[in-house]
Amino acid sequence: MLILAATPIGNLGDASPRLAQALASADLIVAEDTRMVIKLMRALGITTEANIMAANEHTEASVAKVVLDTALTESVVVVSDAGMPAISDPGYVLASGARQRNIPITVIPGPSAGLSALAASGLPTDRFVHEGFIPKKGRQGYFRSLENQTRTMIFFESPHRLAASLRDAAEVFGREREACVAREITKMFEEIARGTLAELALHFAEGTKGEVVVVIAGRAADSMSLDDGVAEVARLVAEGMKLTAACAQVAKDSGLAKGELYRASIPSGA
Repeated sequence: MLILAATPIGNLGDASPRLAQALASADLIVAEDTRMVIKLMRALGITTEANIMAANEHTEASVAKVVLDTALTESVVVVSDAGMPAISDPGYVLASGARQRNIPITVIPGPSAGLSALAASGLPTDRFVHEGFIPKKGRQGYFRSLENQTRTMIFFESPHRLAASLRDAAEVFGREREACVAREITKMFEEIARGTLAELALHFAEGTKGEVVVVIAGRAADSMSLDDGVAEVARLVAEGMKLTAACAQVAKDSGLAKGELYRASIPSGA
């Protein structure tokens, strides 16, 4: 059996009794970083005679056959450094392989940075999408692909790229789009910052430290249509307002993205 087990994302007290029992009784433990799981087991007072194997983003595919061969007859526990394996962490390749080979899969639920940030954000939780890590390059193009997304969006980001990503998100989604940055969730210096993208970009302009989750509200489902927005931009321009200013004004009033309005308002061939 393949057991995907969630581990604490910061606070050791979030480790479940089931996690401890699974680690203590496993025949094989597969970890994103073997040093991290050994440290966790020591903190929980767990001793084991199980083999411990590394399976990270670089090695998961190469060890999959050995792991799954073991899971056919023995108990294999898969853990990431923090949170649930296979969710923006190693584990998917093993779960996919187990499915193909009809190997039973179960989970030990537990902490999740993305869901914790969503719950604390105060943004709509009835429909959401987990986007994973924001790309290092081409961020504005990536965000533009999500301009019409009406569900709340969850992203992971590194602390040293956070400010730039928030600025790019504000440029694409609009400065007034509601968002939340959750930093160091469950740890001593936890911070849950809520506000508009413009406010958060300013707040984190000097950078930050720690694990970061960004939650951004989706486009309002009842917002002005793009055609109506373009018509309103044209009206403002006819009254003497510059195109960029008109797009910014309509974006603020309607919930439409300023960049989308600008591109749609440029005369063809211009």
